[in-house]
Amino acid sequence: MSNASGKTFPGALRGVRILDMATVLAAPFAATLCADLGADVVKLELPDGSDPLRKLAPVKDGVPLYWKVSNRGKRGITLDVRTPRGRELLLEMLGGFDVLVENFRSGTLERWGLDAETLMAANPRLIVLRLTGFGQTGPYRSRPGFARIFEAMSGFTNLAGEQGGVPLHMNFPVGDVVAGLFGAFAIAAEVARLRADPGARGAEIDLSATEALFRLLDPLAVEHELQGTVRTRNGNLASYTAPSNMYRSADGVHFTLVASSNPIFLRLCEALGMPDLAADPRFASNVERVAHCAELDAALAAWFGAHTYARIVGALDAAGVPYSKTYTIVDILADPQFQARAAVIRLADPELGSVPAPCVVPRVTGRACAEPRTGPGVGEHNAEVYGEFGLDERALRDLRAAGVI
Repeated sequence: MSNASGKTFPGALRGVRILDMATVLAAPFAATLCADLGADVVKLELPDGSDPLRKLAPVKDGVPLYWKVSNRGKRGITLDVRTPRGRELLLEMLGGFDVLVENFRSGTLERWGLDAETLMAANPRLIVLRLTGFGQTGPYRSRPGFARIFEAMSGFTNLAGEQGGVPLHMNFPVGDVVAGLFGAFAIAAEVARLRADPGARGAEIDLSATEALFRLLDPLAVEHELQGTVRTRNGNLASYTAPSNMYRSADGVHFTLVASSNPIFLRLCEALGMPDLAADPRFASNVERVAHCAELDAALAAWFGAHTYARIVGALDAAGVPYSKTYTIVDILADPQFQARAAVIRLADPELGSVPAPCVVPRVTGRACAEPRTGPGVGEHNAEVYGEFGLDERALRDLRAAGVI
């Protein structure tokens, strides 16, 4: 990604150094987002390269594709912090980092002699992101968890599925990436605080992935307390706005449509040649449309089901009604909007040449970040990174022989 001049610029987090010792996806994704915006992120793994993300699909001919795109922009080192020398080396290096990212079960770092007090003693201005399933306190603090657990427990999964049917998960670990977004935001917020006050101390960020997902669901608690509502599955129908549903054209194309505001609803009725809907008092406002959603939706579904998608697109575009076909990755790659904004970039890779991945988000007008390379190989940058801390090849050879790196 570049601007009109073809130049790239350092991101807003340039100069921030992050040591990412987390595994799998949520916390590493937080560090990756920071790398996208210019942070120097070093990915720390065990010497055996046993991070489960290296085996998580997609994997092609033994090459971990998920790892390569989700850990993009990072340098990679190996270190077993469970060993006495590994722990010692970690603490020695922390003075050269601004942020430490970890996601082990609560109490794990403490068992390794790496409690928050010890970490802060090594670097009083260190920001420590501790991203776990349930947080560092409470009765569930030591429970294991994965994205689907966070999604289910937060109430997120209960909102997906057909009315009266089973709750549904997405075919993607959305709970992990949402938690990662909160993690990146928290890191950036603490960096801003420290930059504004040279005398300030670092911070321990206690981020619960379950709470991160629950934070997205603003109205659930208040509608339960004041209206007695327990929101649940409703298929593709929205229980808070209408019309809003997934429809199917006569030629079998599924598309989603939202016409919840009065002006858009009136334009929709005009575009479909259905003035009777616009004049019906049952559909006079969003509140009434939600109350009489079944009747309204049946009329719309019948009209859409009797017309081709091309005919529908013409009518909706002319009326300025928001809609979209449900895209696959094939549709995304072919879409002129994605193409015009170079929403898919190429990541340079030593094994595959290059691979496609989503662009850096967000964009800042007039400043484009350099495209990152793919995630590192196991210990790929050991010599480079440890060299920055004064370790020569002989020292690294001894550490390898001892199983420390």
